[in-house]
Amino acid sequence: MVTAQASRRSVLRALGLGSLALSSGSLLAACGGDSGGGPASGEGATVKFGINEAQGSGPAYDRLKAMADAYAKETGTEVSLNAVDHNTFQESINTYLQGTPDDVFTWFAGFRMAQFAESGLITDLSDVWPIDGLDDAFKQASTAPDGKQYFVPVSYYPWAVFYRKSVFEKNGWAAPETKDDFFALMDDMQGKNITPFAFGDKDGWPAMGTFDILNMRLNGFDFHMALMAGDEAWDGDEVKLVFETWRDLLPYHQADPLGRTWQEAATSMGNGDCGMYLLGTFVVDAIADVGDDLDFFTFPALDDTIGADALDAPIDGFCVAAAGQNQDAAKEMVKWLGSAAAADAANNGADAPFIAANSEASTSTYTDLQKKSVEVVSAASNIAQFMDRDTNADFANTVMVPSIQEFLKNPDDIDGLTSSIQQQANSILG
Repeated sequence: MVTAQASRRSVLRALGLGSLALSSGSLLAACGGDSGGGPASGEGATVKFGINEAQGSGPAYDRLKAMADAYAKETGTEVSLNAVDHNTFQESINTYLQGTPDDVFTWFAGFRMAQFAESGLITDLSDVWPIDGLDDAFKQASTAPDGKQYFVPVSYYPWAVFYRKSVFEKNGWAAPETKDDFFALMDDMQGKNITPFAFGDKDGWPAMGTFDILNMRLNGFDFHMALMAGDEAWDGDEVKLVFETWRDLLPYHQADPLGRTWQEAATSMGNGDCGMYLLGTFVVDAIADVGDDLDFFTFPALDDTIGADALDAPIDGFCVAAAGQNQDAAKEMVKWLGSAAAADAANNGADAPFIAANSEASTSTYTDLQKKSVEVVSAASNIAQFMDRDTNADFANTVMVPSIQEFLKNPDDIDGLTSSIQQQANSILG
């Protein structure tokens, strides 16, 4: 289990902060082929770059494309870009890496990276480190259980409760600081015919963020990470308390979340039908027209003995595929992708900048939301990567996605739900 924990404070002090194989073989054909080796960089070198954003999909694609273009221009290396939509990339990653993958590909820190390292699907990048501007905690987040680095971070983003400032001001609301404030706010929203929380889980993963924050608020960060690792029981009283609390909160959420994507839920908050939305800062991508009106607060404490100093703040970055055809070129490129120059190229090449992991990157393009994000994450004592990054990918996708969705359809059978999860955890997590 690899996560950035309390040492993340130092990381951000200076920062102004599943199966790629497709039913059709077309993607694999695009990914594969012999690159012919060649020089590591410069004229005559070629590196294949697989990204988890479809062409024209928005700022995330634009940032990655800008990085690829900047690297090609700076080094003379030919960068062959293979752009795949996010969900397809996620669902097909295992077969992709076992086939004929691109040399460098977008991926995540945490358990998802460590699994590939342990199975020999990604390349040891220890000789790429240290990277100027990346703190030791980012190196920690890039380290597998064998003590070697297999990942290069580029950005991160916190999960928090987002709202429109103008809506709060119009109704005389303030960000809640206590549990009592929180429930009073939600009750007042309902009294004014505004659904407190936008909520959509058609995509399967967004509701994981709700489980994460409730578990960290009710049982603490250490328990949460032990649960993700399979070292705590899913049918124990602690997890039952999470689902019981969640059940009590569901009436404050949009009904029928399984029929709504996260973008549709974001639109509900953006147009004022809902007062708040628990999501990552990428919520802005879905409601860019009201982005300047957005603010957020961290989910308040539900148990004063535990507090509210833990949160999800996933780290995105890059790995090198062990089956890639040009390892030297891949390592040269992945080290550059972790640099301040790469982050600046990305943020200058897209309408919506990301929050750079590299402390030497420019913050001139940061929005107020991003500046606040840096402050909030740097103040957190413990940082999780998100459920589907902190636990076994098969468990997250084949057990927790359907289990949470079943809970959302039938929130009253908590004993049966947690018993089923534990039985499946026994076979997958051991």
